[in-house]
Amino acid sequence: MLTDGPADKALVPILTWLLHQCLPDIPIQSRWADLRRLPRPPRELADKILKSIELYPCDLLFIHRDAEKASLDTRLNEIKRALNEISANIKIPPAVSVVPVRMTETWLLFDVDAIRQAAGNPNGTVPLDMPALRDLEKQKKPKKYLHALLQTATELGSHRKKRFDTNSAILRIPEYIDDFSPLRKLSAFIALEEEIKTILKAQGWNN
Repeated sequence: MLTDGPADKALVPILTWLLHQCLPDIPIQSRWADLRRLPRPPRELADKILKSIELYPCDLLFIHRDAEKASLDTRLNEIKRALNEISANIKIPPAVSVVPVRMTETWLLFDVDAIRQAAGNPNGTVPLDMPALRDLEKQKKPKKYLHALLQTATELGSHRKKRFDTNSAILRIPEYIDDFSPLRKLSAFIALEEEIKTILKAQGWNN
């Protein structure tokens, strides 16, 4: 899986869960393409895809872009153009576009127990202002919102709370979630699952 940044590694368990839903009898080995430590990390999306295929050979490639302020279609078209740019020269594996609206953190804002676990305080009792599932894609700053929830969930004092590593905690959240099906109410997640099913069918992998 190729992502926008290291925090988006949190998508890997979600995508693995989706694949298991479609291919329950096939073992799945997921890998995250970490290009940060290369002498010259690629900047353009097409170059990132090429380097990911070279360093992390795969049967199915997931390419992530956060929608942020752009529309879902805009980001999908960006990925499509990058794939078209390189497919004329090399053979590339089937690719799935992963575009959360607005960003990865949106898909981690639905499970209060997982947030408490990731905050290191599973038995916490402080109320958490969780957004309604139907409103997740309307959150303008989901990353900031999730950071605040995690800090509140720690129930630490102000000084210790400032030292709490929220970035690492975000990566832990999906590890405490066994069922991502509530996300099937979100438009971007629905589009992702449909694309996965379409590609698996085209490859004959889900027969």
